[in-house]
Amino acid sequence: MQIAFYAPLKSPNHPVPSGDRQMARLLMAALALAGHRVDLISELRSFTATPEAAGRERVGELAKQEIERLSRRWQRRGKPDLWFCYHPYYKAPDLIGPPLAASLGIPYVTAEASYSKRRDEGGWAGLQSVVMDAVRHAAVNICFTRRDEIGLAGHIPEARLARLQPFIDVAAYRAEPATNDPNRLVTIAMMRAGDKLESYRMLAEALALLGERPWKLSVIGDGPERVAVKAMFAEFGAERIEWLGQKRAGEVVDLLNRGGIFVWPGTGEAYGIAYLEAQAAGLPVVAQKTAGVPEVIKDGVTGTLTTVGDTRTFADAIEQMIGNEERRLSMGQAGRRFVMEERSLEIASKRLDQLLREYVAHDG
Repeated sequence: MQIAFYAPLKSPNHPVPSGDRQMARLLMAALALAGHRVDLISELRSFTATPEAAGRERVGELAKQEIERLSRRWQRRGKPDLWFCYHPYYKAPDLIGPPLAASLGIPYVTAEASYSKRRDEGGWAGLQSVVMDAVRHAAVNICFTRRDEIGLAGHIPEARLARLQPFIDVAAYRAEPATNDPNRLVTIAMMRAGDKLESYRMLAEALALLGERPWKLSVIGDGPERVAVKAMFAEFGAERIEWLGQKRAGEVVDLLNRGGIFVWPGTGEAYGIAYLEAQAAGLPVVAQKTAGVPEVIKDGVTGTLTTVGDTRTFADAIEQMIGNEERRLSMGQAGRRFVMEERSLEIASKRLDQLLREYVAHDG
């Protein structure tokens, strides 16, 4: 199929790295691997931080221009077979795909669409209704987590839903990692306000509870809150914390391969691609049992998931991982098998292709 791909929150070509950008790229790669022709059809970012009319009106005007541009293009070249939208939600709805798909008579598909009733109270009700209409009329809505599936089913019962597990490209991790340093903790996260900053705060507080236990933390990431993040860890000194900044994908693989344990509380994480990458490198994970994190970590098998907000338990889980070599190694090996055998790009490509053919054919 010729697939028109669109990510209204963040284009796969956006200069700032994030999980959203990475998953958009992975979905395009999975579709291409299945033999489809994938065209990144628009790079319009429909995101606004607030629902104020001025900002939304500007996005709406740009969306109309994109609809006109694409309509002219497809009149000349022929229309695509399918519109595929990744991650429409209340702050970044798809304003282009639904009207175009309806006018062209082609199937409309979403992946990682989400809906939360409580957001209506913050002035987002109108944009939430746009997302709901898109989900309601989609040939299929592909959910990455049980939480998203429940949220959509509870409010849009007529929506057609299917599951695709979060995945990564494991190609760079196929070689056996070097002998890991059990005392080297690794984390990967952007430094921004909100849930990320809260996770950094919890991690710093947990490390302070480890006493004289030998450890060193390698932090991969950067962002507008770097000063605030570094201040949280100021008591530890350079001998404990290694600030590595933003790294390229290949560098991240090397750093994970040299690590011992991946630690990140994961407050509010949709699921966390970094968790899958760490497990692919053979690192056991310590995180919270929150949001979509349990979708990518097998608690007690590939890592330890602790009670939300319990810093003491989080610290204890890190300490137990450091102090128990058998546990650390067995969980690391189990995590590596889990990602390689269940969460690879190849497996996701087959599942994605199956879903599209099943639902698109049914829709037609």
